[in-house]
Amino acid sequence: MSAVLAFAASILWGFSDFLAGHRSKALATTTVVRWSQGLGALVLTVPVVVLAVIEPAAFRPGAWMGWSVLAGFGGATALWCLYAALATGTMGVVAPIAGSGALVTVGLGVLVGEQPAVMAWVGMGLALLGGSLASGPELRGGQSGRPIALALGAALGFGIVFFALDRGSREALLPTIWLERLIIVLLYLVAWRRTRGVANREILGRRDIAWLAVIGLADLAGNSLYAMASSRGLVSVASVLSSIYPVWTALLAAALLHERLKPVQVLGVVVTMAGVGAIALA
Repeated sequence: MSAVLAFAASILWGFSDFLAGHRSKALATTTVVRWSQGLGALVLTVPVVVLAVIEPAAFRPGAWMGWSVLAGFGGATALWCLYAALATGTMGVVAPIAGSGALVTVGLGVLVGEQPAVMAWVGMGLALLGGSLASGPELRGGQSGRPIALALGAALGFGIVFFALDRGSREALLPTIWLERLIIVLLYLVAWRRTRGVANREILGRRDIAWLAVIGLADLAGNSLYAMASSRGLVSVASVLSSIYPVWTALLAAALLHERLKPVQVLGVVVTMAGVGAIALA
């Protein structure tokens, strides 16, 4: 069941990233992030308030608060590093590096005592390799050090987010996700207040807000499914299965935008599915 939830999380994240990338062609990236994350947090506040009334003990201070804060700062930092890297570097170089954050989570999971089966290790390796290939890696051509360093920062940040959400969700699932999302929104609001660029003067229509809400809700649902998956199984396996979202982003772009997949991306899809099958067998 844990593997199914993690796999579903990857689909939702891939869908969210596809929409975010598509809308970023019409809106500034910072606008897409700020509004989608904010709307997601707003929707999540409703069940949080209900839970607080029905079961106040669920919000009793505990270790989950520290893990949630760590996930919030890690997520905000990872997003900034990712978008800065994409803005200054080559997507085919940046995306595979940033998408390797699950390696950090796997390492942390092993440090806290997880011992995946041999077949699970094989599946995780194939899934990570396939996810990187599905990003359309560019192995030739020069690339400055700054985008690569930023992409590595994004990978580290996302890896910490995966692990922190898992630890916090084991104690308090909904409060952990809500506080993490709230921190990200607050940090981006502070950044928005400090900058006075064109993005801050964008006027959004109802259709824009609707699409941004869909992006935020899909991302939020993905986070929730991942948290449930990792807290019910191995965080190493759940993080790897969740991190194959570039496969779905690439497939959606091919199906809906008629973007032609590179041969290496097709190979990536096949390798990823082989990895998922190996994990399922494990």
